[in-house]
Amino acid sequence: MDSPLRHGTYCYPFKKETWMHTILLSFQSIGVVYGRLSTAPLYVFGSIPQNDFKSDESAYEYFSFIFWTLTVLSLVKYTFIVLKADNDGEGGTFALYSLLCKHAKVGLLPNDKTSDDVTNNETGSPSRTKAESRARRAIAKHKSSHYLMLFLALFGSCMIICDAVLTPAISVLSAASGLRRSLTDIKYSSSRKTEDSVLKDLRKYVPVPTSCAILVCLFTLQQYGSHRIGSIFAPVVILWLLFITGVSIYNIFHYDPHIVFAISPKYMYKFFQSISWRSWRSLGSITLCVAGSEAMFADIGHFSTKSIKMTFVCLIYPVLILSYAGQAAFISHALSIKDSSFAIEDYNHFYRSVPDHIHYVFTILSLLASAIGSQATITACFSIVNQCLALGCFPRVKVVHTSDKIHGQVYIPDLNWMIMILSLGITIGFHDIVRIGNASGMAIISGMLVTTCLTSLVIALYWEKSLLLSACFLVFFGSIEAVYLSSNLLNFHKGAWYLAVLLALSLTTMVAWHYGTLKKYQFDIENKVSMEWLTDPTSGLRVSRVPGIGFVYTNVVTGIPAFFSHFITNVPAFHQMLIFVSFNVYLIGRVGNRENKIYRCIVRYGYHDHIRDSDDFEEQIIRSIGEFISLEEHDAESLISTEGKMIIVGKQLPEGDALIPLHDTGATSSPRASTQTNINTTEDTNPKRKRKKVRFMLPTNSPKMCPSVREELNELVDARESGTAYFLGQSHIAVRNGSNFIKRFLIMVYVFFDKNCREPHVALNIPHAALVEVGMVYTI
Repeated sequence: MDSPLRHGTYCYPFKKETWMHTILLSFQSIGVVYGRLSTAPLYVFGSIPQNDFKSDESAYEYFSFIFWTLTVLSLVKYTFIVLKADNDGEGGTFALYSLLCKHAKVGLLPNDKTSDDVTNNETGSPSRTKAESRARRAIAKHKSSHYLMLFLALFGSCMIICDAVLTPAISVLSAASGLRRSLTDIKYSSSRKTEDSVLKDLRKYVPVPTSCAILVCLFTLQQYGSHRIGSIFAPVVILWLLFITGVSIYNIFHYDPHIVFAISPKYMYKFFQSISWRSWRSLGSITLCVAGSEAMFADIGHFSTKSIKMTFVCLIYPVLILSYAGQAAFISHALSIKDSSFAIEDYNHFYRSVPDHIHYVFTILSLLASAIGSQATITACFSIVNQCLALGCFPRVKVVHTSDKIHGQVYIPDLNWMIMILSLGITIGFHDIVRIGNASGMAIISGMLVTTCLTSLVIALYWEKSLLLSACFLVFFGSIEAVYLSSNLLNFHKGAWYLAVLLALSLTTMVAWHYGTLKKYQFDIENKVSMEWLTDPTSGLRVSRVPGIGFVYTNVVTGIPAFFSHFITNVPAFHQMLIFVSFNVYLIGRVGNRENKIYRCIVRYGYHDHIRDSDDFEEQIIRSIGEFISLEEHDAESLISTEGKMIIVGKQLPEGDALIPLHDTGATSSPRASTQTNINTTEDTNPKRKRKKVRFMLPTNSPKMCPSVREELNELVDARESGTAYFLGQSHIAVRNGSNFIKRFLIMVYVFFDKNCREPHVALNIPHAALVEVGMVYTI
């Protein structure tokens, strides 16, 4: 489509990203994307039980694992490979699945042929140029593989949602524990009994209440959007990075300069030589060092691939390597003296490696940075759910676009408060870094394994590389992640079970919603009525036409939806002009003969887009109809569908605009009469409410316009002046007798969320006086 304007979106013409813009986005990404990776040193070594540190060689072995895990997974896999697999600037598991749906035809929602034809004929559509490879044909032939890919996408998305619940808890609790330790170092009383009582109260009341207060503040800030939060948080994260860099360099030179040689893989080999169930289980804690890598991919819609890649390679990666090296050097020193009188308690916790004279600076910075560290997974969760919404895999929630320049910066209030409540519950219920770390580690590595599987499919099916290369990618990275996953499974009884509970809740919700959406759409496709039933004068309907325009919202792009045929059967009347509106690709067409005055408008709507108010939409549709009427006679690129000619609109007309809008802000909406049979019409409580009204007129000087075109445009303007009504189907789902338990359960869950979540986006801003909801029972 040539025009940058699409319904429901603030769509901006693409501009090449300048270096200044990249630097600005890089600065903001430090506060949003990299807070999680930057604060991981607070709890990676600390979540490893002290009994697993057998000697000073253990510090070398664990650091070797951390170095190669960060290098292979975060740097090589994500930064140089996975970040290239974005879907129009969006990342995450569902972006990978969307790529496969578009280019390998693995989507489960039935596609209308007309919609596919239009998509494939759009200018610059990649699917038009992709040849049908052997792998793509094999995938398309086996329906079970389609279900497997959907399950992987849903599973990976659920892991990001679960991680968004667990990460704030472990990040903030680890910093609050550091605050508690700092307070316990203070001498409060000369009395031993009083001192013990104060220390006991500090251990009991400081970490959890402090963590809860920080969590509430963190989630309250989310409404201000990624760009504002990033600008506020970035200076704090930069200070934190500078601080841990200085501390780490000091520890390396002061305690053990030879720690730099631990990057040799021989130390990992030594670890495996003396492996045991206990030491194998401790590898699950190493997983936390790459916490935030998956969020780095999911958050690219909030910034840009170039800015995220540049920041990680030039700043985050070298600082993290130094940080873990410095902490390992301190642990190595502490282990070498643990049997002496100078033994250090809690030596595997980061706060112990900080010199005493700057300990309070560390406490303050760690509290601030840990709160910020949760931001990456929270914004990743918003992005993933926004993508799931567009593909019918998540219940309807409100999505707020917080930036008018970057479409991927979204905020979901309902989800934000739900995550906050769950995170507070984990903090209060567990209040243990090790157990929360076990659950978080399993969520991290499971999500990474799903990304590896889907990326290998993208390599073969979308990038069209050889199957051997795709298999090598899967085997190499998948085997590493499988090792870490197995170690995390050994910790299932030590906190990781809570991840299974969160996964069951989120996965059931998403599967049930997608199943219900799929069944509803299949019912609409199977029960739609041909247009001849409505337009053929010999059908015997005897339909009356009333002045005005009727908008009929439907998911099907050909034929008459079942709910509208149900309406016509009971109330044989519709408006002077009728427009069937679907959300798929931007296309305008005529239904039947010119005299019928019935049109179909198929509107592009993806997860980059969001709905504006109904007046803007109504204005855009009417202008598009006018453009179609002007182009219809001489458009060479039109598509002939089963219902007639369809035209992609948004082009510059040779005779100028077909309709000229005249804004009139003084118009009021008045209630219209409604029919009672089988219809639920909601009346407007304030019929005199002021609302924007856009009137249209024809251009006065347009000699190229045909008389028939001018006449039809005049009729369109007159119909608009007579008023507008919006028809929506209100479905009531019933399960067929004899259905199995799983089907009944999924439909029950779907009906629960359908009744209790938000209205469909298209209904939110429609004036109640003009809204006609047609009830119909869907038996599936």
